[in-house]
Amino acid sequence: MRILVLDTIHGGAELAGALRGAGHQVDEVDVYRGQAGIPIEEALGRTYDLVTAPVHLDPDHPLLRRHGPAVSHHEMVKRVLDGGRLPHPFIEITGARGKTTTAHALATLLPGPGVLHTSTGTYRYPERERLWRRSITPASLLPAVREAEHIGGWLVAEESLGVAAAGDVAVLTSAEDYPVAAGKKSAIAEKCRLLSRARTVVLPPGFDLPGTVAADSTVSFEGRTCRYAGNGIAGSFENPLCTLPGYRTPLALAAAAACVLGVDPSPLGRFTALPGRMAARREGEVLIVDNANSGTNMMTTIEAARYARELSGGAPLTLVIGEEARAICEGFSRNEILRTVSTVAPAETVYVGEGHPAATLEEGLDAARTLTPAGAIVLAVKTWR
Repeated sequence: MRILVLDTIHGGAELAGALRGAGHQVDEVDVYRGQAGIPIEEALGRTYDLVTAPVHLDPDHPLLRRHGPAVSHHEMVKRVLDGGRLPHPFIEITGARGKTTTAHALATLLPGPGVLHTSTGTYRYPERERLWRRSITPASLLPAVREAEHIGGWLVAEESLGVAAAGDVAVLTSAEDYPVAAGKKSAIAEKCRLLSRARTVVLPPGFDLPGTVAADSTVSFEGRTCRYAGNGIAGSFENPLCTLPGYRTPLALAAAAACVLGVDPSPLGRFTALPGRMAARREGEVLIVDNANSGTNMMTTIEAARYARELSGGAPLTLVIGEEARAICEGFSRNEILRTVSTVAPAETVYVGEGHPAATLEEGLDAARTLTPAGAIVLAVKTWR
């Protein structure tokens, strides 16, 4: 089959390689930079049996008008995986926020060897040895699947903007919506379309679709206590993280997915905050609440500021905020950043990103340390970590 793969920088190059390995004739086009593959003009003049593009590509791109409609990268990854050996259990996780926390929480529950593939890195369990760090584009699922299958273990994998629907369970962590594909598509609509192809789907509290498992039908909270009952598994655990909205939903999703898989979620009582996900530490007279991650947004920043003020007794707060990594699909817009600062009302603000003196998270933290000899610092920079 002659296949055209669009967008080499968001996993397309890896996907094209996998398709060539499967015996297909493949052209690839770097639709954003024009630095890899063949030129757009050359691809326009050729004929293809199939074209694949990321869900975030403008549907009016000339190559899609000429060769479309396209199969998404997620769907093409599923085609590559079909017929091969897959890890078990295999859980795919998508959503605007909470993916990494949910993935780590689930990985702590699964017995035996396995692979955890997240935006923080890809790890082999139970050693928790980091194997590599790549993006969470659909194509990045391919080497994670191969590694998990090689060691005869499970796979828990984050994916951006949808799922390949190749695994046993798919989890949506957030119903938050935003425009993609040059503003012509809804992110949540695309995620739901791809989730509809999965065998079993676990949804966040307050969001429901026919034939799915709603986390709040299995899990409930009262203060630090989480209770669960589903698939013949019932019990409870206590964890102070249950009082934080940013952890309550991931813990609920991990517990619900565990019940679906026949795994008791009670060990989540020992789950601890992840670096960049509300992890609090002290540096002398300064409390630092670290909420800088790929899912940072207005809601999580407001929550981090509230948490910091609670832990510090209302001490003056410095907010480090912005977007370090422009490659993150689900961005932190300038208007959203300004609204967040207005809502949090910090004593001092350090902006991070293009056009600001602090270009990186570390530079922003260094500036905040200078401004804050005592008090609290909240790190709210959208970045891969």
